[in-house]
Amino acid sequence: MQLLEGEKELILACVDEVLSNNSKNRENLIPILQKVQVRLGYLPPLAMEKIAEGIKVPPADVYGLATFYNQFRLNPPGKHQVKVCLGTACYMAGGDITLESFERRMKIKESETSPDRLYSLERVACVGCCTMAPVVVVDEEVEGKVTPTRVDGIMLALNEENDKSNLEQEPEQGRMDSDELK
Repeated sequence: MQLLEGEKELILACVDEVLSNNSKNRENLIPILQKVQVRLGYLPPLAMEKIAEGIKVPPADVYGLATFYNQFRLNPPGKHQVKVCLGTACYMAGGDITLESFERRMKIKESETSPDRLYSLERVACVGCCTMAPVVVVDEEVEGKVTPTRVDGIMLALNEENDKSNLEQEPEQGRMDSDELK
């Protein structure tokens, strides 16, 4: 995944801060990775390289540990995070079809983030809402009985929300302030 403008500096500063506040030995690797992930939202390759350098271990050891534990994210979270439950009840009710529908609509695979970082898609084991199967959690909101048609509706709502926030962020054009009129 391509780093955004200013992100490299942010990553390096974050890793430097975490390393300076922790003992730089191999036993602290997991807590260091956890702290960096809390600050950045994920573990970018650059961060793992700098951590390896800082605690003097091979980068492959850091990457191996980060990929072994499922608590670590290797992709940045999207602005909108979609988690599709594939526990037994959800799977039996069509959770796999729901996941495939999101993959098609988002044009990404499970555990990926869209290139524009608007969406990330994850598979989860169980969200504890089995009577509402198949269940999807969208930005921490539980959606039950999600069919492919509901996927289309959810994506439409998210796209409209993105369009609305983009319009609000655009500067007003063609309007002069009072100093320009003088």
